[in-house]
Amino acid sequence: MNQTIKELFDRKSVRVYTGDPITQEERRLILESALQAPTAGNMTLYSIIDVQEQALKEELSVLCDNQPFIAKAPLVLVFLADYQKWYDIFRAYGKEEPHIEESDLFLASQDCLIAAQNAVVAAQSMGIGSCYIGDILENFERTRELLHLPKYALPCAMVVFGRPVRQQLERPKPKRFEIDDIVHVNRYHIRSLEETEKIIQNQSEKTGEDFKNFITAFADRKFYSDFREEMNRSVRAMLKNWIS
Repeated sequence: MNQTIKELFDRKSVRVYTGDPITQEERRLILESALQAPTAGNMTLYSIIDVQEQALKEELSVLCDNQPFIAKAPLVLVFLADYQKWYDIFRAYGKEEPHIEESDLFLASQDCLIAAQNAVVAAQSMGIGSCYIGDILENFERTRELLHLPKYALPCAMVVFGRPVRQQLERPKPKRFEIDDIVHVNRYHIRSLEETEKIIQNQSEKTGEDFKNFITAFADRKFYSDFREEMNRSVRAMLKNWIS
């Protein structure tokens, strides 16, 4: 196993940080690594906001489901699916008015997430922990106002970075699914409920009544929840903003 693969296997979400800062050189390397990511047509259909103002961090931590550790992270990066620069230049030099549509958002989101993962892997290689914040998809209108986002720049991902405390370093990484659980050869294999139960029982290490209770609690927390309702509302607002 080479060092790059080892970093991928070792990496886990880190939500508690030491008070040690991330140096300017480390910050630059994380951002430069993000920019080395593959991108559709070399268009770089994303932008990154390096959130340095403490007041902004604190408001984002509230908007993202009241998670105080976000405000304590020494590095907070918001990755935007961003077609604005190309819209502006196509409008200035193109033969007709550009129409930015749904496929453009999907493509920009791909670019955005690949760049974010590059940043995460680079940070891991320097001993810097990270945590993706999916809740940046909530409260779109307020986030747009806070970050001064133009029409064709939408928050796609947020990642917070910091040096992990010992407890976080020693905390076991959650068990991942097996290759055969996730990888389909040539065509999608539609599984029976029994097959799916077996896969999730193996990954969760829960069986019997424990498995039933685990799934019920997990569904309540992740699916039948207020935050998901807000996320759906917010994403619909993003889509309406993008294609209107």
